[in-house]
Amino acid sequence: MTALDLSSPVAVVGTGTMGQGIAQVALVAGHPVRLYDAVDGRAREAADAIGARLDRLVEKDRLTGAERDAARARLTSAGSLDALADCALVVEAVVERLDVKQELFRALEDVVGDDCLLATNTSSLSVTAVGGALRVPGRFVGLHFFNPAPLLPLVEVVSGFATDPASATRAYETARAWGKTPVTCADTPGFVVNRVARPFYAEALAVHELRAADPATIDAVLRESGGFRMGAFELTDLIGQDVNESVTHSVWQAFFQDVRFTPSLAQRRLVESGRLGRKSGQGWYDYRDGAERPGPHTAPPAEAPAYVVVEGELGPAAELIGLIREAGVEVRPEDGYGAGRIVLPDGGTLCLTDGGLPGSEDLVHFDLALDYRAATRIALSASAGVRPGLLSGATGLFQALGKEVSVVGDVPGMIVARTVARIIDLAFDAVARGVATPEDVDTAMRLGVNYPLGPFEWNRRLGDAWARDLLSHIHEWEPSGRCAPSLALHRHAAAADAREGTPS
Repeated sequence: MTALDLSSPVAVVGTGTMGQGIAQVALVAGHPVRLYDAVDGRAREAADAIGARLDRLVEKDRLTGAERDAARARLTSAGSLDALADCALVVEAVVERLDVKQELFRALEDVVGDDCLLATNTSSLSVTAVGGALRVPGRFVGLHFFNPAPLLPLVEVVSGFATDPASATRAYETARAWGKTPVTCADTPGFVVNRVARPFYAEALAVHELRAADPATIDAVLRESGGFRMGAFELTDLIGQDVNESVTHSVWQAFFQDVRFTPSLAQRRLVESGRLGRKSGQGWYDYRDGAERPGPHTAPPAEAPAYVVVEGELGPAAELIGLIREAGVEVRPEDGYGAGRIVLPDGGTLCLTDGGLPGSEDLVHFDLALDYRAATRIALSASAGVRPGLLSGATGLFQALGKEVSVVGDVPGMIVARTVARIIDLAFDAVARGVATPEDVDTAMRLGVNYPLGPFEWNRRLGDAWARDLLSHIHEWEPSGRCAPSLALHRHAAAADAREGTPS
C-alpha cells in the first residue's frame, strides 16, 4: 500500500490553528486541498491565512513564487460537506468532544466513497470510540499532528481496534510523503507522546508540592543538567495550564485512575485561579509587562577541596573523575564495593542519587546529568541534619568544575533522575503492551517533545537496571505505587541481571 497520489484531493474539516497547519502541510506537498468549517466564513478566512503563510515562505526562500501560486490554486474552501465527495482523505481537527466527532464522521460517511481514508487528529480521545459508529470502520485512523503542524515533524499514526492494516499503512506512507516522520502506535490513552511524557510534568510538580524546590530552580535543573529544551513549568505555561492539565486528567481517567498518571492538585489550583500561562499573562511565571522572571536558587561561591577520594565505580557519573582532575583537584582512587562515591577530605561523602534520601549527616546526593561535561548546573541534596561544612565542600567541588549549584530539598530521586527513570519505565510498559516499538517510542519522544534522548537511548546509557533500582528505592520512601517500577521494567532489568550474574 502506497501513499495517496498527489492528484488526490485532501480535505480538512475544522479550520482552527491545527486544521490550518495540517491543510498547509498537505497543500505544500502537492495535493488539492479543501477546507470546511461548520461556521460560515471560517473556511474562507482560513484559506486567506494559509495564503499569507505561503507568502512568508516565499520571503524566506522556502518556496518559489511559482510554487506558491500553484499551491494557492489548489486550495479551496467548501461550503458544505457535499463538496468533499471525491476526496481521498479527510482529516478532522474539530473540538475534542466525542459526540461532535462521531456525528461529523457519520455525516462524512454518507458523502465520501468507501475507499476514502478518514482520519482524526484527536490527541486525547479514543480513535476506536470516534470511529466506532462508522459503517466502514476499517478505513478510519488517527493522524495526530503536533502543533505547529508545518514545523514539527512527528505524526502519530494510530490504529483503532477496527482499523485495517492497509489503511494504517496508507496513512503512514502519506504522512511520510508529506515530509513528516510518522510512527505507528496502538489506540491507547495518550498514544505514545502524551502517555510517556506525563512524568516530565508530574515529577516536577511532585518536587514542587513537596517544597523541595521552586519552579524556577526545577526548570533550570531540567534544562541545564538534564538537557531538556525547556523546564516543565515554563513548558506547561507555553502549552496552557488548562490544556496540559486536561490531557493529564484524560489519560488518568482513561487508565481507570491509574496512580501513575494522577493529576497535580497544585496545577488544578492554578487552572482554577485562571492562571493559564502565557495566554492569560500569568501561570507559574508572570508574563505581564514589567514583570521580572525569578531566577533559580544558586548557591554562593564556596571553596573547593584540595583532593577527593573516589571509591568504586561512579556509573553514570564516571565522567566526573576526569572533570575533577582537569579542575586541578587531586583524585585518589580506591577500591570499593557497591555504588561508587566521592569522599571529601573531612570524610563527607558525595553520591549520585539512588532514589533514597541522604539520611546521614555525612552524605550529600547529587543529581543525574545528561552530560556532566556539558552540564552548566548541578543539583545537590542533603538531609536537614547534614554536618556543617559538608554541603559547602560539595558545592565548592562542583563550582570548581564550572557548574552553578542548586541545593534542593531531600526528595527521593531529586529532579532529573526521578524524571528520567519514570519516563524510561512508562516507555518499557508501553512497548510491553504493544503500543509501539522501542524505535518508534524514541523517535516520538525526541521529535514530538524535543527530548535530548529517547527513553530507550537513556536506558542504554544509564544501564539496564538503573531505572528499576532507582524507582524501587523511591517507592520505598513514597509507597503510593506512583513510582513503583512496572512489570516490564522489572523483567528487563532481571534479564540483564541474569546475563551479568547479578542477583535481582
